[in-house]
Amino acid sequence: MDERPHQAWPPEDPGRGAGGRVRPAAEPERPGGRGAWSSEGAEHEGWQPAGDPPQDDLPPSARWYGTPAAPPRRRRIPDRLRRRLLGATALVAGAAAVVAGGVLLAPRILPASTPPARVSDPLAGVAYPLPEGWRTGTMPPVTEFTSVAGSGGAATVMSRPAEPVADVREATVELTDLYARLLLHGDEVKVVDDRAVTVGGRTGHSRSLRAEYRDVVNRPAYLRVVFLTGAGRRPVVVVGMAQPDDPRLRAEIDTVIAGVR
Repeated sequence: MDERPHQAWPPEDPGRGAGGRVRPAAEPERPGGRGAWSSEGAEHEGWQPAGDPPQDDLPPSARWYGTPAAPPRRRRIPDRLRRRLLGATALVAGAAAVVAGGVLLAPRILPASTPPARVSDPLAGVAYPLPEGWRTGTMPPVTEFTSVAGSGGAATVMSRPAEPVADVREATVELTDLYARLLLHGDEVKVVDDRAVTVGGRTGHSRSLRAEYRDVVNRPAYLRVVFLTGAGRRPVVVVGMAQPDDPRLRAEIDTVIAGVR
């Protein structure tokens, strides 16, 4: 049996697959990348053109009218100028507060004009003005006295009514010794003045003592007792005391006693 001559199979057609099946032709690559759609198809399918940036994060109005423009940037005030403005504002506010406070407090701070202090003792029948810095008291340190005034505890003047006596000087000496024992308690007591006086139309007698102490705590003290009578009025006793014994305090006591009326 004659055999057909063996023929080589022609080379596989690139358009055919195995078994002679024709392969589908490769899709032409679209502009803009593999699988990209044309702008014409995008209008019908809702996709963005391949060459445009995605706009999914924009609101719908931005797709029609464009992206909103940012507001113009404000000019920043320099730090140095801002500090100066703040400092000036604080100074103005502080000055206004000080002025307002001064206006409100002025009536409270300014002292009211008051007349000089004065003692009026109707029981003893006397009255007398006080030097600057002196004040009237309410509780005399010795019984039987009906009025008292003083200057910061350093000087004191008291007054009380008295009974008529036959010898004014003798009565004054006795009273001076009594008050020296009650008020001075000195280790050594000396008489520094003893004389007749006239005060406010009344006659009388004055006796003064100085007390000294051996201890280093108590300083010398001064005591003056004045017995006044006459002028058709009831006798009165005025006592002045100062500790320490000081010429200024002595002068103030003398001024108070000289003003008795």
